[in-house]
Amino acid sequence: MSIPKTLITQAIAWRRAFHAAPELGFEERQTAQRIASLLSSFGLEVHRGLAATAVVGTLRNGPGPVIGLRADMDALPIQELGQHEYRSVHPGLMHACGHDGHTAILLGAAAQLSASRQFSGTVHFIFQPAEENLAGGQRMVEEGLFERFPMDAIYALHNWPGLPAGHIVVNAGPMMASQDTFKITLTGKSCHAAMPENGADPIIAAAQLIMGLQTIPSRRLSPKDAIVISVTQLEAGEVINSIPEIAILRGTVRCLSPDVRVAAIGIMDDMVRQIQAGFGVTGRLDYRNGYPVTLNDPQAAATAYRAAAAVAGPDKATFGAPPSMAAEDFAFMLQVCPGAYLWLGAGDSASTVGLHHPRYDFNDEIIETGIHLWTKLIEQSCPLRGIPAQLNMT
Repeated sequence: MSIPKTLITQAIAWRRAFHAAPELGFEERQTAQRIASLLSSFGLEVHRGLAATAVVGTLRNGPGPVIGLRADMDALPIQELGQHEYRSVHPGLMHACGHDGHTAILLGAAAQLSASRQFSGTVHFIFQPAEENLAGGQRMVEEGLFERFPMDAIYALHNWPGLPAGHIVVNAGPMMASQDTFKITLTGKSCHAAMPENGADPIIAAAQLIMGLQTIPSRRLSPKDAIVISVTQLEAGEVINSIPEIAILRGTVRCLSPDVRVAAIGIMDDMVRQIQAGFGVTGRLDYRNGYPVTLNDPQAAATAYRAAAAVAGPDKATFGAPPSMAAEDFAFMLQVCPGAYLWLGAGDSASTVGLHHPRYDFNDEIIETGIHLWTKLIEQSCPLRGIPAQLNMT
């Protein structure tokens, strides 16, 4: 079933309106109100109250499976440099990751499915706040998302610059990495820089530790284990002629396996505690777990691939690709409910700007593919009664 051109035009208009009025995580009040009004106009039940600004629209169409489709709706604290007519009207804020497009796609799917009713079951359209670093997905789970709205499976997508426009990728397993942060405090003994033998230099210890941390992926863990440890900040000293007492390292750890994540934490803690023997300083590791690995359920991933192949064609649908070391808080939902996370190609030309770039703009040409993908997935997952799922493919 094709998507009406009028709906595509509307979805593009919604996307651009959201782009012009970006809101940060847990502050998406106008965005949420607009979403709720549109869902209501489509004839859906509208639910508010989770995670401050979340919106859930429910479409029931007889007995059958219960499927969740999720979109994120928050923006980033970035000053937009693009010059299109719908650029952000809020200084210092912009939709630099495409959540405006994800929201428009999901709204389009809600409108299409409500009008066509070519499925038997229930669909929950989940509009999540605060994906960017604030773990809005985790908060929705903790506040009872799946208790209030039990689901058999849940799905989400992200536009993906660098992948040809309209191509769809899904993995049976890791799709995105975990994202943790750490702070290492090294305490030595301050002294005059001209007499370092009178002190214990935490900067030298920090330099040694920075290099040592890089051996975890290559020597302490198997080279087959995907892990990135990046020290991104080093804070120490106030004047050039005094060795400081304290040096602080901060950084991030990304993994594609929960087991590797646990092993890395243990090795880092050992390294920090052992630094005293070589340099006379004491060390403390403060490790904060962030987003877990975005781990697709194999069966749900296969379901998503069938829909992707039906929509984009087998040559534009990929089942199995190298995961990204970026992170995604849809992972919290996948820890509770089986599901899958997909990438929807946004373009691979030299002019395509990457995510979180101040000149980024969502590619409106992929909105139709996104709406079609969600519609097809629901029709295949929730076939009309009396029609076998494998035959309900057109």
